[in-house]
Amino acid sequence: MNQPPNPAVEPQAALPGCWWHPNRPTGLSCSRCGRPACPDCLREAPVGFQCTDCVHTGGQQQRRQHRGYQDAGFGARTIAGARPSPSILVTQAILAVNVLVFAVTVLQARSLNDNQLSDVFQVGVLWGQATLGAGEWWRLFTSGFLHYGPIHIAVNMFSLWMMGRALEQVFGKIRFLTLYFVSMLGASTAVLLFDNLDGGTAGASGALFGLMGAYAVIVLKLRLNPTGLIITLALNAFITFGVASISILGHVGGLVTGALVTVAILYAPQARQATWQAAGVAILVVAMIGLLVYKDTQVAAQTCQFVQYRGQHLYSCG
Repeated sequence: MNQPPNPAVEPQAALPGCWWHPNRPTGLSCSRCGRPACPDCLREAPVGFQCTDCVHTGGQQQRRQHRGYQDAGFGARTIAGARPSPSILVTQAILAVNVLVFAVTVLQARSLNDNQLSDVFQVGVLWGQATLGAGEWWRLFTSGFLHYGPIHIAVNMFSLWMMGRALEQVFGKIRFLTLYFVSMLGASTAVLLFDNLDGGTAGASGALFGLMGAYAVIVLKLRLNPTGLIITLALNAFITFGVASISILGHVGGLVTGALVTVAILYAPQARQATWQAAGVAILVVAMIGLLVYKDTQVAAQTCQFVQYRGQHLYSCG
């Protein structure tokens, strides 16, 4: 009896060679470009496996997209909407200007402790009659860079260095500079509105109390441990009310203004955040200027000049 012939065995289809290693047959392929690839040439991807070329190309595209994202104003931001930066250039610049101005007053007065007798100090100090009556409005800001003696400037510059370094990184350079000078304006405004117009006020403490007010708002918003804030406020309150010849109104004005500026910055809507922040700060500045202009209309006009009084070269208004 004849046996049926053996069925023909069909040969298996040949596997393609790896795109990079043609002598290695493989049944795998890149999920992105579809080219055959051996296990050594594949890398795990979010979906499937990709060849080394596609992984490299995808990384380049992702880096280009990230740079474009940052250039468009997006990316990582602080709670104030600023780009993170380790630089504290603004704090260093403000500190340097204060020290330079102090050195000029010392050299001009030829005295380390009586530098308030220098012409620069007398023209720049916040003096009510000269500011409101004579319209010397630059005193609103120049007074913030003048200090009575070495202890005054040493304490203020130490405080600026301690607080400014941290807050500048949170606010960024422009917002930190705005916070500093608007707080300075708030301190000067409080002095001119409610203090005796015959006195002279100088020092960076008004702006520094504004930084302290900003610190308080940040602690409340982020619900941080308030122990350090409470100690700082208590210590400064003791110095403000316990030491003679310190401008209480200047400190309080700076503190309140700094807190309000920070509220305008931190609580601005995320959509068009910078615009809302600028609008909030501008409203505050316009309000203070309006109050100063109103106060100026109630003060008699003054004429100011340098005179000799008891052997001293003084700046007098009358």
